[in-house]
Amino acid sequence: MRSSAKSRLQFVLTLMPAMAVLLVADPAVCENIPTFRGNAEHTGIYDAAGVPALNGVKWTFKAAGQLIASPTVAGSTVYIGSTAGVFYAVDRESGSAKWKFAVKARVASTAAVANGMVFFGAYDGNFYALDAVSGTLKWKFATEGERRYAASHLHGSQPAKEVMPDPFDCYLSSPVVWNGAVYFGSGDGNVYALDAGSGALKWKFKTGDVVHASPAIADGKVYIGSWDSNFYALDAAMGKEVWRFKTGEDPDIHNQVGIQSSAAVVDGVVYFGCRDAHLYALDAKTGEKKWAYGTKGSWVIASPAVRDGKVFFATSDSGMVYALDARSGDVVFSLNLQRWPSFSSPAIAENTLYEGSDSGHMNAVDLVNRKIAWSFETEAAKKNGAAYTKADGSPNYEAAYDSDFYDDMMAGRKRMMSVGPILSSPVVADKVVYFGGTDGMLYALD
Repeated sequence: MRSSAKSRLQFVLTLMPAMAVLLVADPAVCENIPTFRGNAEHTGIYDAAGVPALNGVKWTFKAAGQLIASPTVAGSTVYIGSTAGVFYAVDRESGSAKWKFAVKARVASTAAVANGMVFFGAYDGNFYALDAVSGTLKWKFATEGERRYAASHLHGSQPAKEVMPDPFDCYLSSPVVWNGAVYFGSGDGNVYALDAGSGALKWKFKTGDVVHASPAIADGKVYIGSWDSNFYALDAAMGKEVWRFKTGEDPDIHNQVGIQSSAAVVDGVVYFGCRDAHLYALDAKTGEKKWAYGTKGSWVIASPAVRDGKVFFATSDSGMVYALDARSGDVVFSLNLQRWPSFSSPAIAENTLYEGSDSGHMNAVDLVNRKIAWSFETEAAKKNGAAYTKADGSPNYEAAYDSDFYDDMMAGRKRMMSVGPILSSPVVADKVVYFGGTDGMLYALD
């Protein structure tokens, strides 16, 4: 029997809410949102033309201190915090400051923007919500206190019995906003869910150590790792543990332990890196290991990007960029970045992958031809790179580090930071790539 025009319209209207839910739930058809890694699932994929061929610098903005956090692009504004304790809103077109907010504590958390507010954490142990237009404080929430991961005999340093904060624990957890709540981890060992409008505590979940990874959310669950070497799936509404997965341990020098990488959740699988030198793929419902790819001792600090059945990620000491088959974990291809570590997480737009390096270079990888399309050098790299680079292009650690004494390790790390590493992860919007440098420069390349 043929239906009337009225009944057909009623049928379509009945389907519309369900269709809307499907569109929101599927990251492949979702627009990017202003949060770390581009969406709540943290896939690192941007619906933008990008910069397959570098024309030049659209603008630069000089911030006080270093830019370790990643920029957040929302509308006509780029938001980013600095280690000098200043949070900035920068005009996306001109690169000039719209406003700044004095946090007065180191900011290494990438902001999330939602409902007219900007959310981020700082080393003073507070979590902040600012008005996105004016920069005025809406509310702040006090955690139980921030700290870096610390351990004795760290990375083999002397004195062996002294508990030392890890200089490579450089990020704070970056928040994600979902269903009226804002989620983040803390150095106090908790994962928090706050009411996004008021800052009131909804729940907190205690892990065994510092939580500086960023939460990903998919199918009503929060996925996040801790320095206690466990990866957790939590119920996003209640904060109850659904499952946990144990990664590697290193009870002697605490080098091959801890999860700094944030997870990406795609097609029912959770992908994340670990300092135990593996990239893991777990079943999102059960936490069962599907596969783990070993990097022969090299940390995986960067968060993976996932697209078209492939997982893309970078490593630390070996300075590699990998593309793995998402189902099997087999290597599809790899590129060597001259053994310079990458803590920055890759971003993908169309057929180009963007990856920041400790060498002070932003590298663009042509995913069709599987080679470097272009490389951009920061101001600090131009000035100081030669002093800490060998003739073959690899890092000259011998010139930076004097001994295995902890104080010398810290001094050496400071020298290597003078090269201007790009710890910030790139964001791609329209035909521009945005990222921060430890030289204090916010870059917009087109």
